[in-house]
Amino acid sequence: MLIQYIHAALERAKYEIINDDEPYYGEVPELEGVWAIGETLEECRRNLEEVIDEWIIFRLRNGLPLPQIGDHIIRESGDIAVA
Repeated sequence: MLIQYIHAALERAKYEIINDDEPYYGEVPELEGVWAIGETLEECRRNLEEVIDEWIIFRLRNGLPLPQIGDHIIRESGDIAVA
């Protein structure tokens, strides 16, 4: 399922505290350009989940490949497989 791919990506997320009004920063290194910020770690995580979802949709609509995350692969057709 798509949610499994998103959860696998969130498990690989890296978080840090930055000097900003929204001090929590998170990114998924395997997903180029996927990052989010938040006032709390939980808000940052929720924002990051939304960004991942939008990133997947964008890439699928534009025929761009998605990297394998752990054992999870989303094929170009949108089919999800577990390796």
